[in-house]
Amino acid sequence: VQLVESGGGLVQPGDSLSLSCAASGMNFALYVMNWYRQAPGKQRELVAQITRDNKANYVDFVKGRFTISRDNGKNTVYLQMNSLSPEDTARYYCHAELDWRTKYWGQGTQVTVSY
Repeated sequence: VQLVESGGGLVQPGDSLSLSCAASGMNFALYVMNWYRQAPGKQRELVAQITRDNKANYVDFVKGRFTISRDNGKNTVYLQMNSLSPEDTARYYCHAELDWRTKYWGQGTQVTVSY
């Protein structure tokens, strides 16, 4: 199983960024897909989740700004991030969960929001 994130970069406050996570080696449609992030000195935290039946869930601090989506035909999950602020600066990780025993992480992609 491999999860490969892409789309990170350096943007200014107020800008948008779209992350992608391409999965391979797994039956993608069966997995709950999550985006986490980890800022320096902080714990990794859940940002958004999309279920097998395409229901999206968000943590409060990204509601209305971030949108998670998936394309099972492309084995890819996306995170559209709008109205970015410096507080969104973190390494963003893709996470796949089949059940309590079967979980996978990507290597992450860095998002930096700064002038």
